[in-house]
Amino acid sequence: MKLRSSTSHDEGCERDWSVLTKSLSGKDGVLDTLHGVRLEWVAGDDGRMETKEISGSEFDLKADLVLLAMGFVHPVQEGLLNDLAVEYDGRGNVQATELDYQTSVKKVFAAGDMRRGQSLIVWAIREGRQCAGSIDAFLKD
Repeated sequence: MKLRSSTSHDEGCERDWSVLTKSLSGKDGVLDTLHGVRLEWVAGDDGRMETKEISGSEFDLKADLVLLAMGFVHPVQEGLLNDLAVEYDGRGNVQATELDYQTSVKKVFAAGDMRRGQSLIVWAIREGRQCAGSIDAFLKD
């Protein structure tokens, strides 16, 4: 990962990392404060890195506008995926083999972002093609 700065950052922008918004507050439906806490990265029980709140690092920021920039976490599980009872991997993606893209549920296949998480479009295209081949082979059996 590289830290890149643009001219807009040089014009007085203040950047901060490893923070978590805990809540927003205000009066009469008008936002005035963002309540946050600082985070640290620690190894979890399974060895994977995860965030942990730093005790005593709570802070408030004056705010009258908050823009949400949320990345892809995992596919929406509520509805079809949970109804099918497919298994998920440790990140919440649909668990499917890379060999034939079959999930834990017979006749249910998953590929691309659904299986591997947010990634490059070329991976999704490749997996989609390979998955289609696996489905074709499955239907011919």
